[in-house]
Amino acid sequence: MINFAEMSLVLQALPDPAFILSRSGKYVAVFGGRDTRYYHDGGGLVGCYITDLIKPAKADWFLKKIGEALETGRLIIEEYELSNKDVAGLPDEGPDEPIWFEGRVQSLDFTIDNEEVVLWVASNITERHRLEVRLRELSDTDQLTGLYNRRKLDDQLQAHYENFTRYQLPLSVVSFDLDDLKPLNDSLGHGAGDMALRRVADICREQLRMNDIACRMGGDEFVILLPNTKHFQAQKFADRFKDSCNTALCQLNDQSFSLSVSIGVATCIAADTDPYDVVRRADIALYEAKKAGKNCIVAG
Repeated sequence: MINFAEMSLVLQALPDPAFILSRSGKYVAVFGGRDTRYYHDGGGLVGCYITDLIKPAKADWFLKKIGEALETGRLIIEEYELSNKDVAGLPDEGPDEPIWFEGRVQSLDFTIDNEEVVLWVASNITERHRLEVRLRELSDTDQLTGLYNRRKLDDQLQAHYENFTRYQLPLSVVSFDLDDLKPLNDSLGHGAGDMALRRVADICREQLRMNDIACRMGGDEFVILLPNTKHFQAQKFADRFKDSCNTALCQLNDQSFSLSVSIGVATCIAADTDPYDVVRRADIALYEAKKAGKNCIVAG
């Protein structure tokens, strides 16, 4: 049977740090953290309080999780980040990316100095978090243009449609595609067509605001979500956008084809019953722009 001294050695050998924390946020004991790739010696924390070391907003979050573990008796598992900006007394300058941890917090069935305590095990998951973010980006991104794909459009359209129905925040949609892309591919090859699609994507990145969402739906079809944008504002944007695209694409034109963009514009209305009603109206307007001779804008 393991005695107290041996158990202490086992705890000290843990690769991840394990903290005994009181309800008030006092570091009662620190064990482990022997994986020196990720952790420094935490022995100096003993006797300190979270509020002494961590800035108020983040410290309040730690104390809330300690309280939750004590009050429920359940194992609490949370992912969280820490950076220089969270630590009191350190300059804001530091690593570009925060360090990410998975915290596992469990109440203990004893008190220390008449205070309830928890065991908080912190595992550095920065590499895992970075990989998860990258995988999400890949699943949401069109590989050719770097714009978002249909999957991302579905998520964002639903969220902004809810803002429209709940708070009456306007939402406009611009649907567009490239005119005469097929003759370009037939004449100069698909590499030239891909270049045209990437140039249009560059115009999107240049002209869209931070909250706007540009998506490639497939082929030469694109959709732009313009949150907090009324119909007349969306039409003005479409005018500027068409001129910029045509200027960029004219460099690829020759006698057999003339690249341009056709655009349909629509805005959410009270009669809409689902998020894709506005997209369908924008698509219909785009179809009308094609029928009208291409290289034009139709408002739906």
